[in-house]
Amino acid sequence: MSAPPIRILLADDQALVRGALAALLSLEPDLEVVAEVGDGEAVLPAVLEHRPDVALLDVEMPHLDGIAATARVREHVPGTRVLIVTTFGRPGFLRRALQAGASGFVVKDTPAPQLADAVRRVHQGLRVVDPQLATDSLVAGESPLTRRETEVLLAARDGSSVAAIAGRLFLSEGTVRNHLSAAIGKTGAANRAEAVLIADGNGWL
Repeated sequence: MSAPPIRILLADDQALVRGALAALLSLEPDLEVVAEVGDGEAVLPAVLEHRPDVALLDVEMPHLDGIAATARVREHVPGTRVLIVTTFGRPGFLRRALQAGASGFVVKDTPAPQLADAVRRVHQGLRVVDPQLATDSLVAGESPLTRRETEVLLAARDGSSVAAIAGRLFLSEGTVRNHLSAAIGKTGAANRAEAVLIADGNGWL
């Protein structure tokens, strides 16, 4: 008697990508896509309903990103393993995803047979990480930003004024300026816009 197929949940905000992944994985006789969702907030309810063996999550999704969704899944349904499948192969994302409890991290241009194999290995309890990303992560190192500096840079992403950021984060304007100045120094940027770009590019935000 053959083993039951590995049950998979897919989460990606791009319907075409989600559909393509579902079609590719469904070609494998030992894999079965049991649920698909389009945003991070919907991941945990779908996992609770369908109890997949493996959840494939994108990083950048509306309402809740894939890394935060990973932490939720691992906290509430530890029997479901998480494999991050993303366009954004950034070292900081890899580090944060593993810290959140993901069992694997691969990029979307991974060939279909390798992706299917990654699902199987994660299901077996193994860790699967894109080798180039693993190397880049070691080179890039930990984020130099404190939690508050990260929050301030995130709030500065949309070009908000210091006053607006201060109001949003319940900080004084002087404190916001100090955090922005520290973040600019730590990233080696010329200004806060460049600091946001550098931190974003490394996956620190």
